[in-house]
Amino acid sequence: MPRPSHPKLSREAIARATLALVDRDGPDGASIRRVADRLNVHPTSLYNHVPNLAALIEDVRALVSARIDSTGLRERDWEEGLALWARSYRDAFRRHPKTIPLLMSHRSSAPSLMSQYEDFARAAERVGWTSDDILPLLTAFESFILGSVLDMSGPSVMFDPTGQEETVPRFAAAYATLERYDPVDPVATRAFELGLSLLIAGARPRG
Repeated sequence: MPRPSHPKLSREAIARATLALVDRDGPDGASIRRVADRLNVHPTSLYNHVPNLAALIEDVRALVSARIDSTGLRERDWEEGLALWARSYRDAFRRHPKTIPLLMSHRSSAPSLMSQYEDFARAAERVGWTSDDILPLLTAFESFILGSVLDMSGPSVMFDPTGQEETVPRFAAAYATLERYDPVDPVATRAFELGLSLLIAGARPRG
């Protein structure tokens, strides 16, 4: 009797199956048993390729982060490089917003991401930031970028002053301007670009 056929397992195939589950179900999708079920294999088969759940989560991080382009930090001036990097970072995670809570709950060690952080650190030091400054500066940018992604994954507009125009007239007037913009994305991208420009304007050390 022929053996039942199963998809050929590989570390990348396991990571991609996990990412698909997280995209659908959020952090609960990152489960050895659920990934094994998706691949139609026994859970122990996964351990021939991935040592543990933490490693599996790092493989998911590597897949998502692979779309982040840090070459601008190496090849352009500081401000332009930051803008290019931040936009590619946001674009990478806007494809997979449900990975953010999962990845933020685990320490990062993916080599591909570490190399991007090295580009960030070298570019920051070139304009005068010290080693003490690098992690707070990086975290400030990442918090803003990932927050923007989460903002996009919710309702297109988070507030509605309709019916309260007399008590909040200026805010209601601001809200009314949304009619001029794309109803699918009336605020989030404009907010990201505005916030990014403000961050970059202050991204050189003072003094």
